[in-house]
Amino acid sequence: MLPSATEIVYALGLDDDLVGVTFECNEPPRARREKRIVVGGRDTSAMTPGDIDRYVREQLAAGEDLYTLDAGALAEIAPDVILTQDLCRVCALPTEHVEDALDYLGCRADVLSLDPHTLDDVLDSITMVGQRLGVERRSEELVTGLRMRLAAVGGRVAGRRPPRVAVLEWVDPPFTGGHWVPDLIVAAGGQPVASDAGQHSRERSWDDIVDARPELALVSPCGFDLDGAAAQAATVVERLPGVPVWAIDADGLVVRPGPRLVEGVEAIATALHPDAFDRPLPGIRRIA
Repeated sequence: MLPSATEIVYALGLDDDLVGVTFECNEPPRARREKRIVVGGRDTSAMTPGDIDRYVREQLAAGEDLYTLDAGALAEIAPDVILTQDLCRVCALPTEHVEDALDYLGCRADVLSLDPHTLDDVLDSITMVGQRLGVERRSEELVTGLRMRLAAVGGRVAGRRPPRVAVLEWVDPPFTGGHWVPDLIVAAGGQPVASDAGQHSRERSWDDIVDARPELALVSPCGFDLDGAAAQAATVVERLPGVPVWAIDADGLVVRPGPRLVEGVEAIATALHPDAFDRPLPGIRRIA
């Protein structure tokens, strides 16, 4: 019921067992082609960030859902386990909606809610999925490998001064990164500013962000890839004159709580400490 869960299932080598995904599950790309789509939502690709923000606020204020569950499709695929979340109503369908649908349909699926708040929580959730799906050892090996990669980045940036980094998860209006995002910056050798580790991303004024004295801004708009982030970075360049601005593949490397967050740490580290790495990794781009 959420893209990060789809990525975890594939990373655990359980793609043959996966029967249903959401319309946003685009990693790996074949997921939407090969699996039944059971959760839909509005296509916002032609909308501006400001338009999307207004749409989301209006829907939530009216008590409307941003996502729709295809109960008929859910009944047809008859899953044994459903992976969902309660972390963010803007990001995916809430667990209670799934459970209500199961009660209505008379289904007996096991519902596992993945609600990580920190980077460690994300890694623990991978282990949790592995345990529930009967591949505990495989999940432990995957997490061990991810932690080794994090340690390798830590070794490269150790002893270097951590630059002050502001992460923009939205630009109109500006929201700064919360939950595990500040952890990514710390793991990459930076000091997150104007952010709330372990807490929801929240709206801030541009003055607040300027007052936090960032030495680098990372544009990571939720729901956008690298090109989408780069297109929105012009706003940040204008609002934070003189501050180096980088765009990053938000969906792939920052906002989805799955295995690729470690790749995000590796990419961010190349931007914060270029002298410690050969070159920036794919998925991140210097804008100004």
